[in-house]
Amino acid sequence: MRNFALEVFFSKWEFAAKHHLTASDAQSLSLSQLLAYASPADRERFDHLHLGYTETFGAKPLLAEIAGTYERIDTEGLLCFAGAEEAIYVAMRVLLQPEDHCIVITPNYQAAETIPLGRCAVSGVALDADNHWALDLGRIVAALRPNTKLISINFPNNPTGAIPDRATFDALVTLCRDRGIWLFSDEVYRLIERDPAIRLPQVADVYERGLSLNVMSKSYGLPGLRIGWLACQDRGVLLACERYKHYLSICNSAPSELLAEIALKSREPILERNRAIVKHNLGLLDGFFAEFPDLFDWRAPDGSCVAFIRYKGADGVERFTQRLIEEAGVLLLPSSIYRSDLGPVPAEHFRIGFGRSNMAEGLAAFRGWLMQNKASLQPRRPT
Repeated sequence: MRNFALEVFFSKWEFAAKHHLTASDAQSLSLSQLLAYASPADRERFDHLHLGYTETFGAKPLLAEIAGTYERIDTEGLLCFAGAEEAIYVAMRVLLQPEDHCIVITPNYQAAETIPLGRCAVSGVALDADNHWALDLGRIVAALRPNTKLISINFPNNPTGAIPDRATFDALVTLCRDRGIWLFSDEVYRLIERDPAIRLPQVADVYERGLSLNVMSKSYGLPGLRIGWLACQDRGVLLACERYKHYLSICNSAPSELLAEIALKSREPILERNRAIVKHNLGLLDGFFAEFPDLFDWRAPDGSCVAFIRYKGADGVERFTQRLIEEAGVLLLPSSIYRSDLGPVPAEHFRIGFGRSNMAEGLAAFRGWLMQNKASLQPRRPT
């Protein structure tokens, strides 16, 4: 497998940058803040927690709380992992064989394509950059092969924040059901949509061959817990994934499982807090990008706390983002990080994250650098 470009980039800059404006998670809580949500009984459990091994599928109280976030999935339809990455790896290794074919949307979180590419033939279906990153079902139909085993989607999408309309989603589920195709759905940004009316169902709730991926890291803003999970109506698939997990993490961290349980019991106030931060930051971004219409094409995404913005400067996005981090300490992700082996990804874009509470400070540094360098930051001439 090729290097994970995003993680290689972050290993250099994520903790060195003064202003991290491309973070993909919502604002986290401190341990004391999270424990303030705990009931007296749960706080007692945490203070006296035994630091031994836990159950491979996940602690039963945690599974019960996760099941409460689904409509049709009970605790038998869940398997916990050490974050979302392990879940993606295991699911693709279990479901795909060398003789299979897989379809993955682009742009994407690189693991969504790199791991399947290590197993079988993979085709990419690009979101339409000229139509607000819409998903064209016709492109998926055109990519189908007789041996297509799995389709992998991610909505709200990383990095675009796009969400397809419900009719397109339902048609995709019907297509998969008619052909017996597995539908793997990365749903880690669900619940922080701009408008709850466009929120999609969780695939595991509506399709018997659907796998829903979620994690405490993104919408809940608790990546340090390293707790993710797969939901699926097919218990046999989860059993096969559990057998694979025995060779990886074996089980999750006991303190993390209990902390995730506490967070899920208080998920509504935690999510409302994070939604409020995102809403506030979107207002800041609306104002910021309105100041520089010649340099940026900005449109608020449908959901998530990231957006993929076109940079119109003549210097190009790679040079622009490099100068920005080196001269102002402001970190953005250039579109080269989202290079795909499955087809072209629109160039001259960068990812910005707006889930954290320090947005105003980072934008002030960003604005100051733009103003200082406005003479050298000229828009590209029309071709």
